[in-house]
Order: sequence, then structure tokens, then C-alpha cells
Amino acid sequence: MWGNILWCVIGLVVGLALGFFGARAFMKKYLKKNPPINEKMIKIMMQQMGRTPSQKQVNQMMKAMNKVQ
Repeated sequence: MWGNILWCVIGLVVGLALGFFGARAFMKKYLKKNPPINEKMIKIMMQQMGRTPSQKQVNQMMKAMNKVQ
């Protein structure tokens, strides 16, 4: 009986550790492939649309993007 409980606890700990490291590796890979938007990207995006952004507009866009996330 105690052996069964011990194996369940060991299995739970191993499963949690594997899940944690697997999720961590997945997120690192995802963020490398799809980096979060920064101020430089917003400036380039607005310039491509034909606008010359001021720092105030860039800050407003960053604030809006952070609010969504």
C-alpha cells in the first residue's frame, strides 16, 4: 500500500517537472520566433503607413498594446 502511494507521488513530481521544463522550452522557442512588439517596431509600422510618429504617439501605442496583453 505504501509502495503504491510512493509511486504515485514520484510520478506526480516527475510529471510536474517534465511539464514545467517542456512549457518553458516551448515558450522560449515561441518568443524567439515571434518577439513581442517594441517601440522600434511601432515606429517602423507607422512609417510604412505614411505617418511620421511622434514619441507621444509611440507611447500611446505601447500603452494600448500592453493593456491588451
